[in-house]
Amino acid sequence: MLPDTPADIPPDPVPPAPPRKKPHTRPLSRGALAVVLAALSMLGPFSIDAYLPAFPEIGRSLAATPLEVQQSLTAYMLSFAAMVLWHGALSDAFGRRNVILVSLILFAIGTIGCAAAHTVHYLWFFRMLQGVSAGAGVVVGRAIIRDLYHDAEAARLLSLVTMIFSIAPAVAPIMGGVIVKYLDWRAIFLTLFAFAIGLFVVCWRRLPETLPLHRRQPFNPRFLVGSYREILGSPLFHLKSLIVALNFSGLFVYITAAPRMLPEQLHLGPDQFGWLFIPAVSGIFTGALFANRLAGKITFERQIAVGFCFLLGAAGINVAWHLFVPPAVPWTLLPLFFYTFGMSVVAPAATLMALDLFPHIRGTVASCQSFETTLAGAIVAGVIAPALAGSVLWLAIGQLVFTSLALGLWLTARVYRRMLTPQTAEQH
Repeated sequence: MLPDTPADIPPDPVPPAPPRKKPHTRPLSRGALAVVLAALSMLGPFSIDAYLPAFPEIGRSLAATPLEVQQSLTAYMLSFAAMVLWHGALSDAFGRRNVILVSLILFAIGTIGCAAAHTVHYLWFFRMLQGVSAGAGVVVGRAIIRDLYHDAEAARLLSLVTMIFSIAPAVAPIMGGVIVKYLDWRAIFLTLFAFAIGLFVVCWRRLPETLPLHRRQPFNPRFLVGSYREILGSPLFHLKSLIVALNFSGLFVYITAAPRMLPEQLHLGPDQFGWLFIPAVSGIFTGALFANRLAGKITFERQIAVGFCFLLGAAGINVAWHLFVPPAVPWTLLPLFFYTFGMSVVAPAATLMALDLFPHIRGTVASCQSFETTLAGAIVAGVIAPALAGSVLWLAIGQLVFTSLALGLWLTARVYRRMLTPQTAEQH
């Protein structure tokens, strides 16, 4: 029998090609992830700040009073605060990525509805739809960071996200002012719609899922009630969470008073809102950069103390200045740089300390944090800012009161923590 010829030998089986990974399962670099999470967080400030310069034109277009237009912001903030309680719990149960994608779809629908609104009441409704969806990026983004990183690395990434995110409050009002000057107020919402659609495409293709199935929590009433009771019943959680909320309120009172304060007190037009937002956002950026450099080098407690030195110094000097000097550009707004610098130094440390109180339900904790901050913002926008907007001095006093209360809570939290035994502290 003749030996097998090469033609008679069966070829070696071709090994199957390895399965291709879906784009969103390929890990993003730390910088790319920071950009995506910052862009998601930008939906909130874009939704608030971009249309502030258009308030007078919206009122004329929809035959609405200034108060009715102002309440469109309050409607947004209240719905944002109500729904932000659920974003984290939903992400703990159904995954981070799924919640982000659904929220972007709802935000796009609400935004195009705002652009098409023909009465102020329709504007309120679609602003509420924006509000229930815009907070997912902030809440779920914090949970994603804590899913992937710990301690100093988490603080660095959170600071990096804040640095990139800080572009939004500076760009949004300037962009809105330019758009309303050369086009109309509806074009502002059309621009936001395009941004949301682009962000959805990016997240669909590249945003990873950071919460595997075995780590997800059940989404049922009993578990949720227990989780919220555990978090909201913790004095330490409220003490640490409200530090961020009150410091933010000291900035937000200026932002929400801007449509009245800037034209009346400083005689600025709708395309000059950058006088307020550029110093504020520059402080956020440089403060976040400073916090990024501090991460891992000093304790969170010392970092918070450094931040409060800037917060109290800026707010106190602002009050003292306006007791004797009439408001004027740029001196009236310059202290905001130092205030927001301190705010950005305090916020990452206080945020992570609150998240670490309940590591098994960080998404729900992030929701509760954002709820308290947003609820404080809604109260500021609907009640406090309208009452103080007629006087720069009263705005400065309001800011000083907010950050002084935040300092009081921080000192109380430190005393309360020392009073607890290690076992009890873990439960709070």
